Amino acid sequence: MICFTSLALRRGTRLLFEDVSFTIHAGQKVGVTGPNGAGKSSLFGLFLGTLHPDHGDLSLPPNLVIAHVAQETAADTRPAIEFVLDGDFEYRTIQTELEQEEDGSDDGMRHAHLHAQFDHIGGYDAKARAARLMNGLGFNPGDETRAVAEFSGGWRMRLNLAQALMCRSDLLLLDEPTNHLDLDAVIWLQEWLSSYPGTLLLISHDRDFLDDIANTIVNIENQTVTLYTGNYTAFETRRAEMLAQRQSAFEKQQREIAHIRSYVDRFRAQATKARQAQSRLKALARMELISQAHADSPFDFEFLPPPKMPRPLLRLVEAAVGYGNQPIVENVEMTLSPGDRIGLLGANGAGKSTLIKSLAGVLPLCNGERICAQDLRLGYFAQHQIEQLSMDESPLWHLQKLNPKASEKELRGFLGGFDFQGDKALAAITPFSGGEKARLVLALLIYQRPNLLLLDEPTNHLDLEMRHALNLALQDFEGALVVVSHDRYLLRTVADDFWLVADGRADRFDGDLEDYRKLLGIRRSASNNQDTPKSGASRKDQRKLGADRRQQLRTFQHALNKAEADLEKLGKASATIETQLADPAIYDPGNKGRLQLLLQDKSRAKRKIEQAEAVWLEASELLESASKAPIE
Repeated sequence: MICFTSLALRRGTRLLFEDVSFTIHAGQKVGVTGPNGAGKSSLFGLFLGTLHPDHGDLSLPPNLVIAHVAQETAADTRPAIEFVLDGDFEYRTIQTELEQEEDGSDDGMRHAHLHAQFDHIGGYDAKARAARLMNGLGFNPGDETRAVAEFSGGWRMRLNLAQALMCRSDLLLLDEPTNHLDLDAVIWLQEWLSSYPGTLLLISHDRDFLDDIANTIVNIENQTVTLYTGNYTAFETRRAEMLAQRQSAFEKQQREIAHIRSYVDRFRAQATKARQAQSRLKALARMELISQAHADSPFDFEFLPPPKMPRPLLRLVEAAVGYGNQPIVENVEMTLSPGDRIGLLGANGAGKSTLIKSLAGVLPLCNGERICAQDLRLGYFAQHQIEQLSMDESPLWHLQKLNPKASEKELRGFLGGFDFQGDKALAAITPFSGGEKARLVLALLIYQRPNLLLLDEPTNHLDLEMRHALNLALQDFEGALVVVSHDRYLLRTVADDFWLVADGRADRFDGDLEDYRKLLGIRRSASNNQDTPKSGASRKDQRKLGADRRQQLRTFQHALNKAEADLEKLGKASATIETQLADPAIYDPGNKGRLQLLLQDKSRAKRKIEQAEAVWLEASELLESASKAPIE
């Protein structure tokens, strides 16, 4: 069990939470929620020992193996699969000891023990397991042998995630693991985590992901930590009920306060009532005011109707999209009109983002036509646009660039709906978080009143409240929408149709997200069955695996042969002692000293034989066990 007892945590002078007491049981899958800055990542810091309680205690089981995702990856020159294998510490430890034994040790039994341990932890299948993790997270065949340094930042984060999953941990800490994943990888990770046998703590702003995995929610807000049983939807329902109860209690209390104030105002000047009035004032001061329940979201915005809404807005005719003369998707026929709401599905690298870029006109077509309406007002969101913001300027400055004639009051009112209020609207955006910068890009896009929205992963770095606000705004959007997202809740609630980008084509997908999940499962099974080397391992790896198995058998057989030889030698020595003890002359009084030595030798011989028999039995069992294991 993991126990929090009256725990308080500060960062500097700021109190994150206090008086925290709850218990997490082994095997629980816990979703950690709360607004940005509430202390979710700091909670993880307590588990990792990078932060320590200011008060109270966090009790962890002894020898608890904790896995978490590193936030940075060095420019490692080793193959990616070796980096992933580093996550299994026990595998690396035994592997190193085996290498040292082979370099010069002649201790056959120790060598046999190490091979047995290696087999017990699945060491011979470790590379295949690492390859499966990489495949599930979207890496292509052959990526295992590429150097870590060759991958971009987002792919290195996937490698960090694979390394954490490789660890056979008791406790797994995941902080926004889906941020750098596409939908296919998110679905695979969800299935992997659902069968994870250890305890899971998961920070995520993806409500579908939380719903499908978590059976407990730990919510951090208002400097308190509260544990709820059930998934995220159950938590939301319970929290809404509590807020309604608080609102009712608040309104009742306000009526009581108003009554007391009315009594005080009427009678405080009367001498006969002064004492009662003073008593009521003291009661009022002592009363614990219940904070008014209100919508916690600081976001309030909507898409204003575009000036014009031509039909159609945009067409692609016999289009081939790609880079240079290398098309990725060909023969695309797509017509976008007001009211169309399309979600693009497909594996990473299939061409979804490329298609979005071509629709936006930022990437020329390899072939075909892109036909735009005269009054097209395009709103295009992609992650690279965050980097194109002027970091030394303020949110207000960016908005003024779009409309120099607008009043500052009007622009600041608009920015307030995105929680850029007060000094925040005037501050340089350099220190802003990724989520704040993404919010600003969305604010600038929405302000321009587009009639066609092209959104490529718009929810990355956005918290649950901002995602919810964006979801509501998109549902009321009157223009056309094309979206790529790994957030299934967003796709499910704002997209009416899905297109599948796969195998060089983009076509309507006749189904919903559940049908797509089933399709992925079928394709994954078919792919696994077609691979001659099992689990993604190469033929070279398979040959190495077979050689390792045969070496293991030879090692165990050698240990067994040595044990048998030792038993035979000890048996002969014991027989010699028994022959001497069978001679009646040994019991003459003059041979008393020699008799005692023989009896001592017999006792020692018996112990050695028992030890040798135990060694022989263990070696025999190890050889039998290894012989039954399949040689790939």
